[in-house]
Amino acid sequence: VLGFGTGNTNDSMMEKLADKGNGNYAYIDSVEEAKKALGEQIAGTLYTIAKDVKIQVEFNPAKVAGYRLIGYENRLLADRDFTDDKKDAGEIGAGHSVTALYEIVPAGEKVENDDIELKYSKNESSNTEFNDEMMTVKLRYKEPNANESKLLTMGVLDKNNTINAASENLRFASAVAEFGLVLRDSRYKGTASFAHINNLAGNSIGEDLKSYRGEFLSLVEKARLLKNRN
Repeated sequence: VLGFGTGNTNDSMMEKLADKGNGNYAYIDSVEEAKKALGEQIAGTLYTIAKDVKIQVEFNPAKVAGYRLIGYENRLLADRDFTDDKKDAGEIGAGHSVTALYEIVPAGEKVENDDIELKYSKNESSNTEFNDEMMTVKLRYKEPNANESKLLTMGVLDKNNTINAASENLRFASAVAEFGLVLRDSRYKGTASFAHINNLAGNSIGEDLKSYRGEFLSLVEKARLLKNRN
C-alpha cells in the first residue's frame, strides 16, 4: 500500500489495508522515498520468508522488576494466542528485520504501579539455574507454504553492559525510540532530549551507505528547530 503527497498521511488507514493483505505500506513524499520503497526494498514486500511470526518475551524476576514494551501497542497478542496457529500475525519479507525495544526496571528498584503501561512479576525466581539469564525469547513462525508453526527458544544472559557497549544498530534504534518519546512528550521520556538523541545517533551511524541514518539526524535537527520556535 502506497500513500502519496504531503500533509495528512492517513497512516492508520494504510496500516489496516496492509494488514488485511498481509503486506506492507509506505508513504511516498519524495523521489528518494520512491526509490527506496519501489527499488531497494521491493524484494522484501514481494517475497515472504516467514509468515504469522510471533515473539514472546519472558523476563526473569531475579533480574527484572518491571518492563514496558516501547511501541507496538496495536500489535499485542494475548498469551494464549502465541501457541494458536489459527491466530494471524505478521509476515517477514526477504532482507527484512524486526526490532522490539523494552524499557526495564532492574530487580530491587521501585516499579511504577500502572496496569496498562507496565507489566511485572511479583514472585522472585526460585530456580537458581537460570539466574544469569535476563530473559527468554520465544519465536514462533510458519514457513511460507506451511500451516504448522515452528518454535525457536533462546535464553539471553545479563551481561550488565551500558548503552555505550551496545552495537551500533541497537544504539541507533534506541535513539529513534527516544526521538518518538520526545515528539510525543511521553510521560516516560525521563531525561530524553534532542541533544542526547543527536549524540547517541550521531555516534552510531556506521557506514550508512544509503544515508538513511544521516537523513534521520537531519529530521532530528528540524524537529529541534521547530520545537525551539514554538
